[in-house]
Amino acid sequence: MKRLKIGITCYPTLGGSGVVATELGKQLADRGHEIHFITHSIPFRLGKYHKNIYYHEVEVNNYYVFRYPPYDISLASKMAQVAQMQQLDLLHVHYAVPHAICAFLAKQMVQRELKTVTTLHGTDITVLAQDESLKDMIRLAITRSDAVTAVSSDLIKETRELLDITEPIDLTYNFVDKRVYYPRECTGLRRDYAQPGEKVLMHISNFRPVKRVGDVLDIFARVQAEIPTKLLLVGEGPELSRTQCRVREMGLADKVHFLGKQEDVAQVISIADLMLLPSEKESFGLVALEAMACGVPTIGSQAGGIPELVTHGETGWLAQVGDTAAMAEGAIMLLRDEAKYAAFREACLHRARTRFCNELITTDYEDIYYRVLGLTRAEAPLTTCRE
Repeated sequence: MKRLKIGITCYPTLGGSGVVATELGKQLADRGHEIHFITHSIPFRLGKYHKNIYYHEVEVNNYYVFRYPPYDISLASKMAQVAQMQQLDLLHVHYAVPHAICAFLAKQMVQRELKTVTTLHGTDITVLAQDESLKDMIRLAITRSDAVTAVSSDLIKETRELLDITEPIDLTYNFVDKRVYYPRECTGLRRDYAQPGEKVLMHISNFRPVKRVGDVLDIFARVQAEIPTKLLLVGEGPELSRTQCRVREMGLADKVHFLGKQEDVAQVISIADLMLLPSEKESFGLVALEAMACGVPTIGSQAGGIPELVTHGETGWLAQVGDTAAMAEGAIMLLRDEAKYAAFREACLHRARTRFCNELITTDYEDIYYRVLGLTRAEAPLTTCRE
């Protein structure tokens, strides 16, 4: 099996796309591929030294004529430079704008064939592609890529409808590393937030309006009225201050804990009994998968790709966006029925370890790379997911 030299560009400091891109790079490096991250800062999930992984910083020219720092041009130039010097086989970029456009420019600069793979994560389609001034550019970025992947069938459908695209798009779900995401023993940590006998609900997000954090509080208030419960809110974002004010207004300040950003997400999730994800839009819902891998069912909305991830009535409980009464009802049902909760928990672990495991999805990406390069996986080992 040919070992590849792959350039990866993503948003390195926030969001699920950066997490997935970084974790994919680590998985590929473990398989012997040479990975070159080309970003403006080191991806926050990269952490310690990893064999076969290299980082190339994009530096922006501050020439006084430029009114705005030309990051896109600097990124395209850096992509071309790294591709030429390191003899990269391909560039894998996450998000159509600006990364796929930059990769398209880099291809024009490199004096040899350079393939590009673009992964759509959601916002580039669900938000940016709604802007008529950007629609043609996003369409160009997608159609000029050698392969395009998307993280859910729902996102593929929306991309085709919104941009009138007929080119193939590979469904390649997000994944979690089962070596990292698994149920942790956290009895001591749980005592810091909940008394014995109390249940713990959790919400993790970037606190944007689309996450409907107000609905999280509504669900919690309904559950807490029936069952002794605490709520842990993890993350930061524009809605955080408003959320803190509403918690005080609802008289729930002693029952809600704000944990801010957390590095060891698997440890934090293991505290929870249920994850709350009532989003208005969610192309995939990575936090629900992280929770599933830790044995924590999700209570959420039937938005976007969430139903592809969370099986209603088996690994979680879903309702229409805004129907907090139905979501709370599902949460109360699970928290009161120990046998049913145990069955949901086991179903979560099984689904995460089989359908969304790191080995399976990494192999899917490898197959896409070999396809665009016109190579075969002649002697590649068979990779399967087992509990």
